[in-house]
Amino acid sequence: MNSLASVTLEVADHTAADRFYTAFGLGAQVRLQASEAPTAGFRGFALALTVSQPATVNAFIGAALDAGATTVKPASKSFWGYGGVVRAPDGTLWKVATSAKKDTGADTRQIDEIVLLLGSEDVSASKRFYVGHGLAVEKSFGSKYVQFGAPSGGIKLALYGRRALAKDLGVPADGAGSHRLVLGSGAGSFTDPDGFAWEAASMAPTP
Repeated sequence: MNSLASVTLEVADHTAADRFYTAFGLGAQVRLQASEAPTAGFRGFALALTVSQPATVNAFIGAALDAGATTVKPASKSFWGYGGVVRAPDGTLWKVATSAKKDTGADTRQIDEIVLLLGSEDVSASKRFYVGHGLAVEKSFGSKYVQFGAPSGGIKLALYGRRALAKDLGVPADGAGSHRLVLGSGAGSFTDPDGFAWEAASMAPTP
């Protein structure tokens, strides 16, 4: 089974970005490379942390803000749980959420799951593309959302309608230029229907 092997964020200031992700507690989960590629507006993706309870959501968001992130959507309750969205100094959007609405203990700062959400103009077509490249579907909700499986400890890949993803994150859907994102795959180099670039990479799970 193929899967997402690595996530590389292209950043304008590599040193500052490395400092942020180390302080945020995700320095081992994402790779960074310097890039001045033009980009504007919504880049078409976000990274999501799923945690166990609201206290942990607040702890991660607080750590991100202390390290230089800005609030996009303040953490709050909703019908599905509790969560919020921040923008890292490099521009990457991070969603931190839990399905729980009440705390059951002290904050653990433990991540249950990391998911890379790619905004797609045609989720069904992109699903067929990725299945054709060896990814196995783990969850599927028609043409609205698809999540693929990943090795234990790895970052999972999911497809979400681009405009629906932007709405969920609390940002305008329009954007132009580079995604500022490179994905690693054991299936070699390719570009998906929405322009997200993949390169050959080891399939060893991210530490």
